[in-house]
Amino acid sequence: MNDRLSNPRWYRSGIAAFLAFFLVAGSFASSAAAANDFPTQARVEFVLGCMADRGGQSYDTLYPCICQIDRIAANMPYDEYTAAETLSFLYSTAGERGGIFRDAAPRSRQRINLFRAVRNEAEDACFVSAKRLVD
Repeated sequence: MNDRLSNPRWYRSGIAAFLAFFLVAGSFASSAAAANDFPTQARVEFVLGCMADRGGQSYDTLYPCICQIDRIAANMPYDEYTAAETLSFLYSTAGERGGIFRDAAPRSRQRINLFRAVRNEAEDACFVSAKRLVD
């Protein structure tokens, strides 16, 4: 076995370099994203959750998930994103607890619809689907 692969210090420094590259690349991805810059922690949490939903941590899931959060950040400010994401989560809560949010005011429904539209547009643009391959 290669000595570098069995050396935990080399492994940790490789991960640190990868994360540093990811954070720098994500912050310069687009000028619109810079104008509505999401906190680094929010971007990383989104990407990790996105990757987990898509089958785990790999390059095949990393880059589309980075693309998706960059597109979301370019289309809505972070404060609006957090409010809409929270409302969307609470809206889907089952039973009586979620009923209060499903009967929400029109402004809340507009936020949820905008969030879903922005998220869906970003997903369509960043992930290759079987339908796009046929077209």
